[in-house]
Amino acid sequence: MKKLKSLLYSNKILKKSLYIFLIVFCLIKSSEKIYSQNDSIQRLNEVVITGTKTTKQRTNSQVIVNTINHTTLNNIQACNLSEGLKFQPGVRIETDCQTCNYTQLRINGLQGGYSQILINGRPIFSPLMSLYGMEQIPTNMIDRIEVIKGAGSSLYGSSSIAGTVNVIMKKPLKNNFEFNYHSGLINNQTHDNLISANTTKISRTKKAGISILIHNRRRGLYDHNNDSFSEIPSLNNFAFGINAFLKPRKNQRLEISLNKINEYRFGGEISEQDPHLKKQAEERTHSNWITSLDYEVNFNDHLSLFTYLGAQNTERNHFTGIFPDLEDEVENYLDNPPYGNSNINTLNTGLQINRKINNFIIGPNTLSLGIEHLYDNVFDEIKAYNYKIDQETQNTAAFLQSDWTLSKKLSLLSGIRLDQHNLIEKYILSPRYSLLYKFEKSQIRLSYGEGFRAPQAFDTDLHIAFAGGGVSRVNLASELKPETSESISGSINYDLSSDRYIYGFTIDVFVTQIKNTFLLHPIGADEFGEIFEKQNGDNAKVQGITCEFRFNYNQKVQFESGFTIQSSQFQNPVTYINGISPTTNFMRTPENYGFAILSIYPAKKIFLNFNYIYTGKMQVPHLSGAENQMEDEILTTSTFHEINSKLNYTLKITNKDFKIDLFAGVKNILNSYQNDFDVGKYRDSNFIYGPSQPRTIFIGLTAKYN
Repeated sequence: MKKLKSLLYSNKILKKSLYIFLIVFCLIKSSEKIYSQNDSIQRLNEVVITGTKTTKQRTNSQVIVNTINHTTLNNIQACNLSEGLKFQPGVRIETDCQTCNYTQLRINGLQGGYSQILINGRPIFSPLMSLYGMEQIPTNMIDRIEVIKGAGSSLYGSSSIAGTVNVIMKKPLKNNFEFNYHSGLINNQTHDNLISANTTKISRTKKAGISILIHNRRRGLYDHNNDSFSEIPSLNNFAFGINAFLKPRKNQRLEISLNKINEYRFGGEISEQDPHLKKQAEERTHSNWITSLDYEVNFNDHLSLFTYLGAQNTERNHFTGIFPDLEDEVENYLDNPPYGNSNINTLNTGLQINRKINNFIIGPNTLSLGIEHLYDNVFDEIKAYNYKIDQETQNTAAFLQSDWTLSKKLSLLSGIRLDQHNLIEKYILSPRYSLLYKFEKSQIRLSYGEGFRAPQAFDTDLHIAFAGGGVSRVNLASELKPETSESISGSINYDLSSDRYIYGFTIDVFVTQIKNTFLLHPIGADEFGEIFEKQNGDNAKVQGITCEFRFNYNQKVQFESGFTIQSSQFQNPVTYINGISPTTNFMRTPENYGFAILSIYPAKKIFLNFNYIYTGKMQVPHLSGAENQMEDEILTTSTFHEINSKLNYTLKITNKDFKIDLFAGVKNILNSYQNDFDVGKYRDSNFIYGPSQPRTIFIGLTAKYN
């Protein structure tokens, strides 16, 4: 309780936001009974699972769960998971390498290593897969995405300090077939083609079903500044997936998922040579397996059991190198080119029991007790650079959760998780508390939680970048301690509906305090380039407010948006580049950002979509070495306004169950894109910011049979 009070009273944004809460609350109460409730609004009654690890109606969840379903992914023409996550409040997707374009998920401004990505609720999205996996998972694999932020995610263990993203794969529901074709042209220069198909078959008894999907994407190299080095890498991505279920008995369900993703990715000098003969290049060949097995038994209305097994394997062959200028270095380079290999294995297994007690002192309570084990083995090596990560982590955890309905209006979600991590001497205890109070058309939520990050290699630690005329690498300090965090958030959610329209808003205030923060300290250079060491620093605090607004008129016009204002500061100044004054600011973290989606249905067969992504100013480190960058600096970027559009026309082909959607559109209409890239082979590849691609025109079709 002392920690909670300290966190509250030291926070100016949180205290000021209480006044906003009071004003908004009074406005809500004065207008709450003017309109009637329309129970047909599906969005309000959506069922989610990530907030409590059990199925629950969204408005009854003590933790705010934001969702994006497959329909929305199609409307915004998202090709993969990365493009879909951009349209979530408090969430940013950023590209962090000019050569290979690996992406990073940021929730509430914190780096990717602070967020947990789940596949069907399982933490099998490995550190290496986090580099490229969000681009590798196609949207035709995804049924929906659920996102929880901050304090609500601590029951998911290590690395869920900022939040949790649960990617729920498509499951067989009804007989259908779908074919998709998409063709894009990036800035009148580079082609990007995608083809995919899904089919589902359900048995007559509805006791078994299977879904099969395939996906292929091919994209060429794109050079934005005409220096013969790419800013967007080429891709050849192939994915195949099978999802099936079986109901051996009425109260039992077995689910199996098997997905295979292969990807070839290349960035660097644009020439017809092997990678090690190019002036600068990054080549990646990935082979990913993702599989899960879930078994559910409902003994009665009050007792259920879940047991699960999830696994992921990634094999990667890769090259990262710069061709030497000096003749005496060329022979050694050609004899020992910097090719490498990686092998990642992740295994998660667990058991969860849910027991509902109808009369628990003063109301019903659902108790959940679970135990799980997570094994992760990371091997990555480039012998030419004397670079090697050979890391094995094992985490065994037990958790207990109480979902207690105290009255029709008040409910309390409390939980505690105990982790034993092989890289941490002591047990880690992580509590979580979430309170929900419901009015007729609104809800108020308060949450508090604690979390941790183990002293291990995360996504960005496995990325070797070009910088300072060589390659930069990250090592872990020998005495690295775990990070710990405290998070508190408060929100008010309001929705008002009639027979013709619905509108609503959410205001979410958050603050996260981190102790023993992981920092990358420049410790010098060797013959290959810069070396950074991950060390523990002082405390840091992230705080802010996210506002969401949504509106639907007569199912003809729909609008939704989210905007975040935040501050991300270290307690003491941090040195990012030797010779540059230290700063307390987080790098690559804008103080304001947001999104908006407008969908218009002017006629039965016509659909229009406009969407917008705003990225505010941020500070980005920039190392010298390129021919157009002679000094190290920390640059403050300009703002970016990315506007996208899509027009869809539906054709009904004789049979009413068969239809074809023809669509066309433009991504990044204003061509809001970085224009100060480094040039040449000695560029700082981490100096990249803003939208992931320039103006892109696309056309395509979708054929569906139900």
